Amino acid sequence: MPKDYYDILGVGRNASQDEIKKAYRKKAVKYHPDKNPDDPEAEQKFKEAAEAYAVLGDEDKRKRYDQFGHQGVKGGPGGADFGGFSNVEDIFDAFGDIFGGGARSGGFGGFSDIFGGAGRRSSRRRQRGTDKGSDLKIRLKLTLEEIAEGVQKKVKVRRLERCEECGGSGARDSSSIKTCQVCGGQGEVRQSTQSIFGQMVNVRQCANCDGTGEVIEDLCRACGGSGLRKKEKRITVDVPAGVANGNYMTLRGEGNKGPHGGPPGNLIVLFEEKPHKYFTRKGDDILLEARISISQAVLGDEIEVPTLTGKASLKIPAGIQSGKVLRMRKKGLPALEGSHRGDQLVKIQIHTPQKLTEEEKELFKKLRTYDQTHREDGQDGFFEKVKSAFSA
Repeated sequence: MPKDYYDILGVGRNASQDEIKKAYRKKAVKYHPDKNPDDPEAEQKFKEAAEAYAVLGDEDKRKRYDQFGHQGVKGGPGGADFGGFSNVEDIFDAFGDIFGGGARSGGFGGFSDIFGGAGRRSSRRRQRGTDKGSDLKIRLKLTLEEIAEGVQKKVKVRRLERCEECGGSGARDSSSIKTCQVCGGQGEVRQSTQSIFGQMVNVRQCANCDGTGEVIEDLCRACGGSGLRKKEKRITVDVPAGVANGNYMTLRGEGNKGPHGGPPGNLIVLFEEKPHKYFTRKGDDILLEARISISQAVLGDEIEVPTLTGKASLKIPAGIQSGKVLRMRKKGLPALEGSHRGDQLVKIQIHTPQKLTEEEKELFKKLRTYDQTHREDGQDGFFEKVKSAFSA
């Protein structure tokens, strides 16, 4: 059974963040590998303390741990993996700032140098060309017909490409790249201070060379030293059938190129549905309104209606009421995942003519007379059926 994180740090469950931080610092100093060389048990306790602080030192992770225990912070549904440091250097990377180092910005030497252990740190010089390019986002509008079948689209994207003039180096020529004089090519600068723990060595990324240990004296005139230039590219997007508004797909490596030859970012394609002339989408189903005449409603008929793949016949049952919805199976949209396909729903609207010829008027007068006669006999006539259809 996993150990309780509060017990590992020796604090109560109501401890403040400052108390948790102090408790972790105390444990880390006590079990630091430099203070306990060749002691596997001390190194294990050092890692346990770091894992506990990784959770309790973060308000959101701590809340999940308090509510769900280890299960809430160890992967699984709704959880995330916050522990399991693979080695001591991972811990130095993550929490060096607690001891005066500049964690996450290149410096954490103070953590490993508290006990004079500077020799165990490797150089933190940042290699040129390792920074990833930024991601791009575009919106792609699709018709319902395209969504129904899936489609391949060509899109134009303006993105940062490697400068052809300098090959992405940003320098006019190779002799223009010099060793940084501020850090001596190390990519970092150190500053020593005294504390209650002894000598603290604060290591920070060199601002002059951005941690690479190199500077460019003569910049490329084409790109101004960035190694990148804006260009328009045509990219193919394979849109799967069944996508919806708000769905997106990520095209790996199709974003901006990284500076100085670094890896490219990604292209995020956000899908949008175009309004349709006839159809309205409801999940995987599509809705359509069909207008029929009074005679079609009373006598029934077979009509032709549009679908996403062309046209199809629809049988209108005799005596149908206005507002009745007829279902056409498998004529809707496919599910994005799985083999399910939605239906086409046709809402019937009975059309009342507003302009009649004299012949049509005479015909409706005869029908009204017929209706009145049958109503006197206690039967529902034609117009009574029409009224009931419109009152539905």
